[in-house]
Formats: sequence, structure tokens, C-alpha cells
Amino acid sequence: MQVQKIAFPETNSFTSFFLDYISKSDQLKKFYGRFPDIANFKDQIKEKSTSFPKQNRQVLVDSLQSQYKNLTITEAVKKNIASLNQEKTFTVTTGHQLNIFTGPLYFLYKIVTVINACKQLTKAYPECTFVPVYWMASEDHDFDEIKYFKLNGKKYTWESKQTGAVGRFNPKELESLLKQLPEGLSVFQQAYLKHKTLSDAVRFYVNELFGAEGIVVVDADSKELKALFRDVIRDDVFAHTPHQLVDATNAELEKIDYHPQVHSREINFFYLDNNLRARIEQDQGQFRIVDTNLSFSKQQVEEMIENSPEKFSPNVILRPVYQEVILPNLAYVGGPAEVVYWLQLKEVFRHFSIPFPMLMPRNFAMVMDAPAVRKFEKTGLELKELFFEKNYLFNHFAIKFSRNKIRLNGEKEAIQNYFQTIRQQAEAFDKTLGPMVAAETQRAIKSLEKIESKLLRSEKRFQSDKLKQVEAIKDYLFPNGSLQERTDNFLNFYLQDPGFIQKILTAFDPFDFRFNVLLYHD
Repeated sequence: MQVQKIAFPETNSFTSFFLDYISKSDQLKKFYGRFPDIANFKDQIKEKSTSFPKQNRQVLVDSLQSQYKNLTITEAVKKNIASLNQEKTFTVTTGHQLNIFTGPLYFLYKIVTVINACKQLTKAYPECTFVPVYWMASEDHDFDEIKYFKLNGKKYTWESKQTGAVGRFNPKELESLLKQLPEGLSVFQQAYLKHKTLSDAVRFYVNELFGAEGIVVVDADSKELKALFRDVIRDDVFAHTPHQLVDATNAELEKIDYHPQVHSREINFFYLDNNLRARIEQDQGQFRIVDTNLSFSKQQVEEMIENSPEKFSPNVILRPVYQEVILPNLAYVGGPAEVVYWLQLKEVFRHFSIPFPMLMPRNFAMVMDAPAVRKFEKTGLELKELFFEKNYLFNHFAIKFSRNKIRLNGEKEAIQNYFQTIRQQAEAFDKTLGPMVAAETQRAIKSLEKIESKLLRSEKRFQSDKLKQVEAIKDYLFPNGSLQERTDNFLNFYLQDPGFIQKILTAFDPFDFRFNVLLYHD
């Protein structure tokens, strides 16, 4: 597999907010701590070492050992879990929803990024241990976002009437869907048909796919882990400090023309119970659970925080804080939207005296199988040109490989110069003649542009067969106009090449912030 890299701006796929962060824009530096260069991890390690309590490590290890007790795990995973009790062990974490069959390709890219980051950090700081972590969004209740995946252009959907936190769903309903899929999916058959919850199923298949690399899966839907979060729960529910801080940060970002990704609420927690995850709102001294008949007094909420903290599920504002409370974490690996919304949270971390982690973009990639590579090479295009908007790409291709000159830029310039001379002569007689000559100039330019447009259409008709090849490649790599990694499933490649995961582990560099294009050759 060959790897080629493209600078993020050349892909036309990322917001200016994200690109400015990657380029270390001065106006964004106040919104984060340290940029994710390997050298900067030295101070991040020092800061986390002095702030992460020893007792939190023990709670974390006990919880993980309980979560893994029914799994056959590799020595690498077992060693990594045990090492989390040591003061010189740190994590690099990514998180994602529990999409069925792993969902879009970038789920794998996230995990590969944290694994490879830990490998490079181990070489740079051999006195420390670095553990790659996948944080399951097991408490998420947005089932519509996880219930489908696409394989070879076909959409497969899990239909279910289950409600509440998706990590608690029973995955055995997926049996009928499994029967519709190709053979060779035993890992998912075991995951979904031999486990009682979706969380357990996902932990199983992540362990099967990446266990040899030592990846540790964390399910934070845990009473013991939530107990470490009580102080934050109290502050948010009763004092609403995170809401005030995020609002202030959002206002600062808007002043410098950045659009915030997320917005806080007065209370940034959901009430979590069997088959239910619903927002908590304060109303006339009572704490009401939205869309239910449940309501609690302040005293009842205080007692619940103390005795049943697992019933409080953080939203997008406080989930990052929860993560950093329970993990000895140095960096968070996320996609462009994730990296950007973390920039809204620095003051919340400062308020709770929690080190702000380094924000690492995950690896981004596009995969071209051998037939696609052959077709692409016949087009004569550069890889970066494939990222052009489709209509622009067609025009660009037609002009680039035209038999004759299409663009009339030289002629336009000549006409403009000619009319400028005429205007000067006319104004020498009568100043009022200037606007009339300017209008005639524009009329002549528009006539040339009309001719140019017809020349381009004629050339595209002549090159119609080649343009169909270009369109086929474009649609293959950008299904429905979206990046391949956001749509296609890894099984598109894994079923044909069982070594696919190992290949991307080898190909990706977590500290090379460019877009990867992976090309299979015959």
C-alpha cells in the first residue's frame, strides 16, 4: 500500500476554525494549553503527574478489571490495565459512538491514531508507560445516529424500540441483520449474539480487532467512576458555573469570527435510568426530568448525587471533564468538530483545577483499491484535484486536457486595455463619456465570457467519455458528495484484505497533520 499526503487546506474539507488551530493561529492560543507536538508532552506529563490522585487510579483499574472480567484479553491489554495504577502511566484517549459494525471508517482511524501516538511517545519518553484508550459513548441516547452502516454502497439498519442509553441496549436484535451480510463476520456474530449489552459487544469486537495493540476500552457508565465526579455534578446542577464559563468563552470566540460548535445549558446533565436518558431542568425550586413526570427537590438531588451518582449523565459540555477526572490523560484525539468544541472548554477545566489535555486531530484518510487506482492513473489528474467540487473538477479537467485554448484571459486583458485607451480619449473631449465607455467595456467582456462558456461546453462534450471516468472515481471516493471516511465501513476493504488494519497502523503517523491517501496497487 502506497501512502501519499495532502495538506488539509488543499482538501477543501475542513472549516477555517479547525485549520487555524492546526496552523497554530495566534488568536486561538488562549483557548488551549499545549499544542500536540511530541516535545510538548514533557510538560503535559509533569502537570498531569502532580494533579491526578492515586485513589482515582485504583478506582479506574478496579472498574476496568470488572468490565473486562468476562473477556479473554491479550497480555498487552492486561498489562496496560494493570499499569494504570502506576504513577508514571498515562493515557491518550479517543471517543466515539457505538455505531453498529464500527460505523464509518474514521472510527478505526481514531483508534489507530491513539495506538500509534502511544508508540511514538514510548520512544520519546521511555521512563513512562502510555496506554491507548477508546472511550465508549455508552450513555448516548441518540439511537438514530448509530443504528446503520453502509457496506458496498448498501445501507443496513437496526430497527429497535429500545430506549435510553444505547450502551444498555440488547444487541441480539441484530441477528436478522447479520443474516443479510456477507460471510466472514464471525467477530460481529460473537459480539452481538453472545453479549447482553451493546457496550459489552463493542468492547468485545474492539478487543478482537485491536487487542494485540493494547487498546483499553472504557465504559464510563459506572457508579464507581461517577463517584469521582460528584464535585463537578454538584457545581453544575446547583451553581451552573460551567454554563457561565462556556457562554463567556463562546462570546470571545464570536468576537473573533469563530462559530462555537456547542452551547451549554444551565444544567449540563441528563437523568439516567433504565430505558431513560432525559435532560434535567430546574423549575421553581424543583428539578424536573424533561418529557417525564419525574421531579425532585433540591434535597433529593443532593442525596442522589451522594448515593446514586450513576444517575447523572454528562452532556457534550461536561463529558470531556468527566474523562479527564477519571483518566490520567495527556491528549484527546478527535475529528475536526470535536477538536473545535474542546476549545470552548478550557475555562471549565481551569475552574475545576483539571489540566486541559492536548488536542490531537485524528488521522484522516481516503482508500483507493487497485481498480480505482488504475482508473485514476488514466485520468492524468493529481490527487489533490479530486477534492475539487464536482462541477469545478469537470471544468478544470476539460480545460487542463483541452485540444485548444479555451480560456480567453489574454483577449479580455487586451480588450480592457483597448477600451481604457478609448476612455481616456473620450474623457479628453467630455468627462461624461467615461461611464458610457466603461459600460461598453463590460458588454464586450461579457460577450467574450459567453463565447468562453460555449467553448468549454463543446470541449466537455468532446471529452465526455473521459469525464465519465473522472465522475466514477469522484463518486467512489466521495459517496453522496461526502468524504469516504465519513460514509463507508471498514469492511469494504477488510473483507478483501484481512491485513487492512495492520496496513493503516503502518501507514499513519499521528503527528503528521496531513490528509492520507492510501493506494492499493496490483
